[in-house]
Amino acid sequence: MAATPILRVARPTDRLGPVTAFYRDGLGLSVLGGVTCHDGFDGVMLGHPSAPWHLEFTRREGHAAGEAPTEDNLLVLYLPDPAEWRDACTRMEAAGHAPVASFNPYWDRRGRTYEDPDGHRVVLQNASWEA
Repeated sequence: MAATPILRVARPTDRLGPVTAFYRDGLGLSVLGGVTCHDGFDGVMLGHPSAPWHLEFTRREGHAAGEAPTEDNLLVLYLPDPAEWRDACTRMEAAGHAPVASFNPYWDRRGRTYEDPDGHRVVLQNASWEA
């Protein structure tokens, strides 16, 4: 049997500190690792220690990463348990992140959308995802 691949979603940011706080304090992700001055890059990896995925945010001095290209660039986290979903939304709002209207109204029906400091959006969806 082949091993399950690990997924890393990586993107640059001009705001490493605020982006880290958004995903760590707001979403409740754990800091899994990081680098400082590694070939000119600083970065942080966040996720859940037992999950087969994590997010990586990097910054390179002198390089402008810019903003999200559209309001429909989404990271969707499915939280089927209503209490867990409410707790996640409460944590986001307690960390200072107000929900925003989704570009696609589908996500507002059973979820809440939040925008990170770079304009990328995260949907906390109160539903199960099935392949």
